Amino acid sequence: MPLRVVFLGSDIIALPLLDWLAGEGRALATLVGVFTQPDRATGRGQQIVPNGIKTWAVARGLPVFQPEKLTDESREQLAALRPDLALVMAYGHLLRDPFIETPRFGTLNFHASLLPNYRGASPIQTAVAAGDAETGVSLMRIVRKLDAGPVADVERVSIGSRDTALDVEAKLAASCVPLLRRALPKLVEGSLEFVPQDDSKATFCRKLEKEDGTLDFRVSAQALSARIRGLFPWPACAFSWSGQTIKVGLADAVETPVRSGNPGAVLGVDNEGLLVATGSGTLRLLKLQRPGGRMLPALEFLRGFPVSPGTVLPSQPMPPLVFLAPFRKNS
Repeated sequence: MPLRVVFLGSDIIALPLLDWLAGEGRALATLVGVFTQPDRATGRGQQIVPNGIKTWAVARGLPVFQPEKLTDESREQLAALRPDLALVMAYGHLLRDPFIETPRFGTLNFHASLLPNYRGASPIQTAVAAGDAETGVSLMRIVRKLDAGPVADVERVSIGSRDTALDVEAKLAASCVPLLRRALPKLVEGSLEFVPQDDSKATFCRKLEKEDGTLDFRVSAQALSARIRGLFPWPACAFSWSGQTIKVGLADAVETPVRSGNPGAVLGVDNEGLLVATGSGTLRLLKLQRPGGRMLPALEFLRGFPVSPGTVLPSQPMPPLVFLAPFRKNS
């Protein structure tokens, strides 16, 4: 008998997982309901629209619940679905013990990092921005402490040298499927083991803000390249020049020697992009965007907005993204 599964999530990163549950995974699990965030205003017109998870569920005739916060009524709605298991990914609500414990097999969470690394709100962006070579999804039990529950299994993915957070998110979305495919039979037969995390090795990341997109050319080209890739598409790294804010969509560190210059100094161009001196090495800006324009390959961008060699791009300190304790604003 397939498990009766309720899903809780609000981000389209979960769509490959939901597609699997509605297709091949039906032999193991039947999706019986979805909890997701309420419809929100979005875009320039601030129109109220459903998120992608609700749209997916409604198209398949599934019951959808959108509480502003989880209350006793929400728990009763969950219980009425007679769930064997609840699965959570990027939901955005705090789950309390009575809700977590309602399904027969409890509630499992997909966290987009290799725990205990990057507990918190922006694990994908932070892993890329930190220059990590790999990340993954951890399948864990939810506990009251932030992302600290015991882990049953992980699915690892590589981070390529030109992968942005958007690229890595797509890899992680797909990686949830084999992770759940392995876990469900073991869960039913009682052989799925949960290993406590080593809290002494935990790192934390916070919710990103627009101000995180600053660039400090005094740090290394490798660090800048990772930061730019990790913060794309949002908040996106940028620098100010000629009275405009220029977004950088992609960059890499040039391996072949390029003549030196003060950090931020434009050195010229090569066959791919704009070369900028940094505190260590040369940064090659590969994709650029003016306000109101499209993100363009750097050489195409420069045809309409030339930046002369010798120009010095301003540096601004870059706020830290990784912490050794849960981030508290103004603390």
